[in-house]
Amino acid sequence: MKLINIGFGSLIAAHRLLAVVAPDSAPIKRVIQEARDRGMLIDASYGRKTKAVILMDTDHVILSALPPETIRGRWSGDETESEEEKE
Repeated sequence: MKLINIGFGSLIAAHRLLAVVAPDSAPIKRVIQEARDRGMLIDASYGRKTKAVILMDTDHVILSALPPETIRGRWSGDETESEEEKE
């Protein structure tokens, strides 16, 4: 099972990942609010600004402080450390 680092020591199972999207659009904001209401929201941003919303096949919604491009790179095997994690 491959795990993807989504920032600050948090890992997700790669085979469960459906999509990684930016949090800016109104439909994604609705998805986040609905997940919060259902108790299916996981905030892995550690108090930082949310830059990516990760949708899982388990119906969980995960917030990350890393941009979607960084998460995509880690999923494909490029293990570069982001500026947020260096701090």
